[in-house]
Amino acid sequence: MEVEKHEVLLTREFNAPRELVFKVWTKAEHFGKWWGPKGFSLEISKMDAHSGGMFLGCQKSPDGMSMWGKFVYQEVNEPEKLVFVQSFSDEQGNTVRAPFNPNWPLEIINILTFTEDNGKTTVTFSGGPVNASEEEVAVFEAMKPMVKQGFGGTFEQLDQYLASQQ
Repeated sequence: MEVEKHEVLLTREFNAPRELVFKVWTKAEHFGKWWGPKGFSLEISKMDAHSGGMFLGCQKSPDGMSMWGKFVYQEVNEPEKLVFVQSFSDEQGNTVRAPFNPNWPLEIINILTFTEDNGKTTVTFSGGPVNASEEEVAVFEAMKPMVKQGFGGTFEQLDQYLASQQ
């Protein structure tokens, strides 16, 4: 499964070894402490980061709004690559429409690669809709700036969390 031409591409260097960066993406005890928008909390119901495994969690906003989401892991190649299909879901892990836009794609594939040089790790993140209608692709395209901004904030939190783990 590849990212379609409508991908979001982000690259970020972290001042941490690759094994640690990969671990905080794949272990519940770490992931829940940094993933998501600033100010949100994450409650993890399930996190089985292996090919065919699943993450299921609920993000809660400061004002109490809850959003469930899931990842279905396609490839987990420690510590080099992580591929998962991300969707909004209900508490049981059934895919549902995004609460903010009914035409947001049901499935987004995310491909992350982790490369290390001199103790620093570069994460290359590409994400985009799969199995999407033209309307869903158009909504994704229109919201790309918001997606990039959101991941920028999430990566800031990851950077701070990694610093606390060394």
